[in-house]
Amino acid sequence: MPFYHTLGSIPPKRHTQFEKPADGSGRVGLYYEQLFGTIGFEGMSSLMYHVHRPTMVKAVGESVDLNPAVAVGQNIMARKLIGFQVEPADDFLESRVPLMVNKDLILGLAAPRRSLTDYFYKNADADEMLFVHHGTGRLRTLLGTIPFEYGDYLIIPRGMIYQIEFDPSDEPARLLYVESHSPIYTPKRYRNQFGQMLEHAPFCERDIKRPQDLETHDETGDFVMKIKKQGVLHTLVYATHPFDVAGWDGYNYPYGFSIFNFEPITGRVHQPPPVHQTFQTDAFVVCSFCPRLYDYHPKAIPAPYNHSNIDSDEVIYYVDGDFMSRNDIARGHITLHPGGIPHGPHPGAMERSIGKKSTEEYAVMVDTFRPLMLTEAALRIDDGKYYQSWLE
Repeated sequence: MPFYHTLGSIPPKRHTQFEKPADGSGRVGLYYEQLFGTIGFEGMSSLMYHVHRPTMVKAVGESVDLNPAVAVGQNIMARKLIGFQVEPADDFLESRVPLMVNKDLILGLAAPRRSLTDYFYKNADADEMLFVHHGTGRLRTLLGTIPFEYGDYLIIPRGMIYQIEFDPSDEPARLLYVESHSPIYTPKRYRNQFGQMLEHAPFCERDIKRPQDLETHDETGDFVMKIKKQGVLHTLVYATHPFDVAGWDGYNYPYGFSIFNFEPITGRVHQPPPVHQTFQTDAFVVCSFCPRLYDYHPKAIPAPYNHSNIDSDEVIYYVDGDFMSRNDIARGHITLHPGGIPHGPHPGAMERSIGKKSTEEYAVMVDTFRPLMLTEAALRIDDGKYYQSWLE
C-alpha cells in the first residue's frame, strides 16, 4: 500500500549514525541499517534499524522442491472445486495446497491446524495474498504485528520475514492464498498522482490495517529460517532473532484489509467486474463481491450478462451468502471459467434476479491474463460435471 508508515525509533537523517542506548558498562554501539526495497532501488522501500547485523547465517540445511505438479497444462473446461475437501495439516507451509498455476502466480487453499511459531518464513519469490475464510489471530513480522479475522486480506510483500499465530479453535483455519511474482498494489485508477486514494474509490487509507506493536528482540542463538526461492524451500539457521528491528519507516510493509470494508459501486444497469476491483498486478486482478443494492433501471437485469473470457481466466472463491448468479454453489467452492469460451448466469438465475433489490453474497475473484494450469490436487477436488451446468 503506497503510503508512509513508521514504527519504533529512527534517526532524524537516513544513512547516518544511529546510536544504541548505553549498556551496563557505558558502551554505546550502533544500530544496523537495512534497506528493504523492491524493483532495484526504484520500487517501494522501507529503512529498518536492527539491533544485530541481519546478515549472520550460521548454517544452510536441507532444501525441498515446492514446484507444483501440473496435471492439466491446456484447459478449456469450466470447473468447480470443492475447497473444503482440502485436508488440514499441522504445519503452516505444508498445509498449502496449490490448485492453479501459471508463470505469474500460484493460487491455492490452506487449512493449517497450528500456528507458525517453530520457525520463521520468507517468500523471496513472490508477494503473498492470504484471504482469511476461517480463523483469527496475528500476523507477526519484523515490521510489527497485524491482527486478523474472518474476511481479512493480508498482503505480505516478497522478502518479508513473518510468523503467523492462530487463536485456539476446534476447527482448522481456512485460507485462500495467492503467490504473485509481480507486486500486489491497490488499483491505479483509484489513486491520484501522489498515491492517495481518490474520493470515488471503494475503500481508503482508513480501512487499511497497518503493522503495530513492533517487537524488538535482542537474542542470539539458533533461529530457523525457511526461505522460498525459485520454487525451492531452503532451511537456514540465523545467529540472531529475526525480529530485532528497533524502528523503521517507509512504504514497503505488510498490511491487512477487510472485505467487509469494501464499498461496492452500483448503477442503473449491471456494472462490470472492474468496479469490484480490490488489488492489481501486471498479471492479474483481484475483485471483491460484497452485499450491494441491485441496479435500479426499471428494466434492469441484476444478474450478470453472458460474457466471453478471451483474454483471461476467471477464478471465483465463494465466501458466504447467496450466490445469485450460480446454481448449486456453496461456501468454499471455487469455480474456474477459462479463457476462450463464454460463461454467464446459470439457467434460471437471470429470471430469478429480476425485481430483486439487493444481494448478500461475498466472493473473491482472481482474473489472470495468462491461462491457468491445474494441479493434481485440483483434480482430486473437482466435481467433474460443472462444465455441463448451463444445459437446460
